[in-house]
Amino acid sequence: MAPTVEVLTSEVVVPAEETPAGTIWLSNLDLAARRGYTPTVYFFRPNGDLGFFAADVVKGSLARALVAFYPLAGRLGVDGATGRVQVDCTGEGAVFVSAWSDYALVDLMREFVPCREMRDLLVPPTPAPNPPCALLFVQVTYLRCGGVVLALSMHHSVCDARGAAHFLETWASIARGDDADAATANANAPVPPCFDYGLLAARPGPARAVLYDHPEYKPEPEPAVVDAGAAASDDYASAIIVMTKAQVGALRARCPGASTFRAVVALVWQCVCRARSLPPETETRLYSMIDMRSRLDPPLPPGYFGNAVVRTSVSATAGEVVGNPVGYAARRALAATSQGDDYARSLVDYLEGVDAMNLPRSGISRAHLRAISWVGMSLYKADFGWGAPAFMGPALMYYSGFVYVMNAAGKEGALALVLSLEPETMPAFRKVFAEELASLEVL
Repeated sequence: MAPTVEVLTSEVVVPAEETPAGTIWLSNLDLAARRGYTPTVYFFRPNGDLGFFAADVVKGSLARALVAFYPLAGRLGVDGATGRVQVDCTGEGAVFVSAWSDYALVDLMREFVPCREMRDLLVPPTPAPNPPCALLFVQVTYLRCGGVVLALSMHHSVCDARGAAHFLETWASIARGDDADAATANANAPVPPCFDYGLLAARPGPARAVLYDHPEYKPEPEPAVVDAGAAASDDYASAIIVMTKAQVGALRARCPGASTFRAVVALVWQCVCRARSLPPETETRLYSMIDMRSRLDPPLPPGYFGNAVVRTSVSATAGEVVGNPVGYAARRALAATSQGDDYARSLVDYLEGVDAMNLPRSGISRAHLRAISWVGMSLYKADFGWGAPAFMGPALMYYSGFVYVMNAAGKEGALALVLSLEPETMPAFRKVFAEELASLEVL
């Protein structure tokens, strides 16, 4: 019999103190983000503590975290005059679910891949992501072995992945008591969040300038590529593949001047093109999401909590990607990941002139790949006082052709690749990617 999950309680956790009321204006990048919830999971090994993930500690620290991150206790709303989506700071709280499962952590970690079945088991159900709706859903699932799964669904209109990691790091810091002692808090507590989304407002009319094409945000979808088949469907296979520190180092040596993310994505791009057997003349496009916090002039504050990522892309023919050394694909990836302040400001200005709340957000052609970097994020700083997560990752992939690159848990310098491909493509990808990793090991 397949393991099951039984919901024990479902309640609303409100901020521990009174929080500011009113509304929060959202930037064009917030409006252009995918309108939906982002489900993530964190797996924790039991540590023998009788108070391990005690419900009162988890809920109490969440209530205090919602004081600092008070927009998450509000609801998605609409400006009655303009129809623009905003956050209504109502203080109504976040939905908190506790559950029990007959899963053992060792089995869960062996079987887990991001998919609807795992999402439905471990992540609390969410409503339609339209106003009015709650912005944060949390589930704590206690496993029969004593381990715990912490799952979050956070509305993407409120923040991106780095903002979500900032919130979780703050919540964990409160749970383990870092804020109880001022000296400790100054040393370890995360920076306060910043909700000044006006920092990403479009420039005034005369100063507004759209200097780039921004095809990733165009209302018209890209033309279908006959040789590559139709657009990718929501039917996909997922995999989690770990690259060792040695393999990452050897790959970077093949890609002079490339960052770790670009080198890894270049290799994945090559292997995906091979696994899909794309004809050499087929256009293949690499999409990415770039965090602009430190690239703006001046940079955004360290605690900026909204969406500060922009979509970018670059294209090549499949023959170019496959027929050249991996360093070629890495140089092409550089073109999709090196944008600065002028590019971001151009995009914000462009979005001011279109319906940013109703941009196309469907999947991509099966000739293409979408790569997202979570490298260097504080994903494993979510120590609630009982140890760091044994694993974290997305609970769901939205369509085929996605790859997340992130640090691997407990393995310094190693990376975890979480990717989705067409079910018929995944076996071939696993084979060619394993061959490439083996070739890196003999260098």
